Amino acid sequence: MHLRVTTLALVALSAAANDWPQWRGPDLNGISRETGLPLRWSPEENIAWKLAMPSFSGSTPAIWGERIFVNVVEGDDLYIWCVDRARGALVWKRRMGGGNQIMRKQNMSSPSPVTDGKHVWMMTGTGILKGFDFDGNELWARDIQKDYGRFGLNHGYGSSPLLWEDGIYVQVLHGMKTTDPSYVLRIDKMTGKTVWRVERPHKAIHESPDSYCTPALLRYRGKTEIVINGADTVTGHDPATGRELWRGNGFNPDNNPANRIIASPVAYDGVVYAPTRIRPLQAFRAGGRGDITQSHHVFSFQNGPDVPTPVIDGKYFYSIGDKGIAWCLDARTGKEIYGGKRIRNGTYSSSPILADGRIYITSEDGVTTVLKAGPEFEILAENNLNDYCLSTTAISGGQIFLRTTKHLWCIGKRAER
Repeated sequence: MHLRVTTLALVALSAAANDWPQWRGPDLNGISRETGLPLRWSPEENIAWKLAMPSFSGSTPAIWGERIFVNVVEGDDLYIWCVDRARGALVWKRRMGGGNQIMRKQNMSSPSPVTDGKHVWMMTGTGILKGFDFDGNELWARDIQKDYGRFGLNHGYGSSPLLWEDGIYVQVLHGMKTTDPSYVLRIDKMTGKTVWRVERPHKAIHESPDSYCTPALLRYRGKTEIVINGADTVTGHDPATGRELWRGNGFNPDNNPANRIIASPVAYDGVVYAPTRIRPLQAFRAGGRGDITQSHHVFSFQNGPDVPTPVIDGKYFYSIGDKGIAWCLDARTGKEIYGGKRIRNGTYSSSPILADGRIYITSEDGVTTVLKAGPEFEILAENNLNDYCLSTTAISGGQIFLRTTKHLWCIGKRAER
């Protein structure tokens, strides 16, 4: 592995090794370094506790120490809940705002919260972004739609913010229901003020400008870049200024007007893996400037996911399609290791998590399939919670946290810290 992570970032990641501070986990790539995790469970087996939830959500919990944060819909209103990790009990909740809507699989609680261990920030699908300390005291509040115009996505806003160092990075990539430009924001995490806002031009048409992705973090050779995926292109940005550094095209060769993007980009070991609406997922080598479509292209994959974000360990690339078809590729060349392997039949909207030599992936039916990581396809377990699930698994302290419509579940025995 040739990544050179800054001392500050390395310390931050080490401190969060047993926590799950944002949607893609402690290393921002869907990987947990924990071992000894639960393999089997059911509603009556291997459950530490469960907490009743008032509604469904695609949001994943953020976990740090003794606190769990979740984005919650209660009727027309949106709340942030703070939950006690040991007891599974509500500690405090704060209202984010009203105006909840249901738009197919989405309601306005889809974005996941982010935390640095002292503070927590949460955004709603209505564009309200707020910061709190761990005692529930509000730091600041923003209304992104009021500041920069109405969101214009066909199925509502669903991107989670990215937290890195002192910045909160928010993407608004839209076009189906607006003529306003798409843009990316960096917001100061302690003041709530906009550090920069950059527009992101594109040539996508109709619904294709719409992106439900979350920004990714690319770190290589002492550099850090923010990766934004959507509108038929993937771009890299300077975190200090927002300036676009590079752009990869070729995601929509037929100019499909319905090519909206849901699966987020992933960066690992100097390579950016950028999904689109199934084909072609493309991998690009870091370090390019300007148009990198040809110069830094690594491989294309014609059986990528539509909704679940892939996970990569540097050696293998794992992708689970919406209908439960698993693929494993060589992460450096795109060569198929295995492909077309079916797990439990169903629809998959959550993203796979790689941990403890396993891949955890949950269907909308609430069945978590556990696959053996590596070059051989093997199903190790199937665990059914019998409830609708859109949320991605979170892992912390030897336990698995999974949100379904009716409950937030804490699975397994907590490891000693």
